[in-house]
Amino acid sequence: MANKDKKKENIKENIETKPEINEVMNDLDSEIENKDQEIEVLRKENENLKKLSEELANKVKYTQAELINYRKRKDEEVEKIKKYCNQDIIVDLLPVIDNFERAVKYDDNNLEDAFSKFLSGFKIMFSDLNNVLVKYGVTPISRVGEEFDPKLEQALLTDKVDGHNEDEVLEVLLKGYMLKDRVIRPATVKINKIDE
Repeated sequence: MANKDKKKENIKENIETKPEINEVMNDLDSEIENKDQEIEVLRKENENLKKLSEELANKVKYTQAELINYRKRKDEEVEKIKKYCNQDIIVDLLPVIDNFERAVKYDDNNLEDAFSKFLSGFKIMFSDLNNVLVKYGVTPISRVGEEFDPKLEQALLTDKVDGHNEDEVLEVLLKGYMLKDRVIRPATVKINKIDE
């Protein structure tokens, strides 16, 4: 034990007597302090980079979710456009169909005269035209005897007829049409109004 104490005292004496060792020790202490400061700066930079990385990852996730939602909306819009793409041409054809329908209402019991044969041809064309409309999902709105529905019909005339309910459709004055599940022309109707 005495040997160890002597060695310690010798080292202390050497340090005290040799100023260059003191200087080296001070330099080492200063260097250690500088390294500690550098480590602290690097830790802060690392924390900032982690935060930035998390923010960027969240932004990427948000952008991906937005892109998925955009694609869904776009796909829905494209489907809707496909579903109703024929609407304009069909709406333009409806007055032609109305005129055909008026023409074929004439009675053609006597098939010997020219007019009846001509009318028979019109009926065939009218039937073909209606088949084309059905093929593309067009259906007529004819709700005689049912309660008036402003989503499907527009009331042009009213009448008071006993034996019928209030707001019952009595007659279709101009057929309405639906393209799949969309009303493209409401039916023009006469409805029953009971005076109170």
